[in-house]
Amino acid sequence: MIMHSKELIIRELYKTGVVAVIRVEDPSALIEVAEALLEGGVNFVEITMTVPGALKIIEKASDKLNDKGVYIGVGTVLKAETGRAAILAGASYVVSPIHNPDVIEMCKGYNVAMMPGAMTPTEAFTAWQAGADVIKIFPADVGGPRFFRDMRGPLPDLKLMPTGGVNLETASEFIKAGAYAVGVGGALVAKSLIAARDFDAIALNAQKFVKVVTDAR
Repeated sequence: MIMHSKELIIRELYKTGVVAVIRVEDPSALIEVAEALLEGGVNFVEITMTVPGALKIIEKASDKLNDKGVYIGVGTVLKAETGRAAILAGASYVVSPIHNPDVIEMCKGYNVAMMPGAMTPTEAFTAWQAGADVIKIFPADVGGPRFFRDMRGPLPDLKLMPTGGVNLETASEFIKAGAYAVGVGGALVAKSLIAARDFDAIALNAQKFVKVVTDAR
């Protein structure tokens, strides 16, 4: 198992600019989904803990794809114990919809990138002070790019990643507003595409998102 330092993850995250967030009931095709995303240029894949057998999938995906340049992360982490189990299974970064200081401290101990959730300037700053590497603004579609731009004004040092409702149109606006990267779920890896095993369509979606981010920068 390859362990990636958080410094490497944060650097590579900016290069790619897109994290694919995967939530499915049937995880049988997730390796192929990750390979399709990589083909399209997206090499950050977040497997949420709501996926059945998430830890086993993370372990399998990490073993098979780490040496190909795919960074497998774990999402929807609410407790430090869950994050630790995922890291030991091979997760290269930990993402949460909330800010739990215990999770950040645990990730520090493993030198693993931590991306907690926040919605307000106070929440984002508090998470950053606690040692968060990237702040996940969630749900980002509530305030949209304008809210994001306003938040970035007084908090320019924070690396912010909008997640929740991000699509091809809003991704560009979030990047222009100063987003470090974007987290994308259904607009990139729709459950219907995964169920149909339409990996070509997933690869094409990935290409589109990478181009949007690149052009916006």
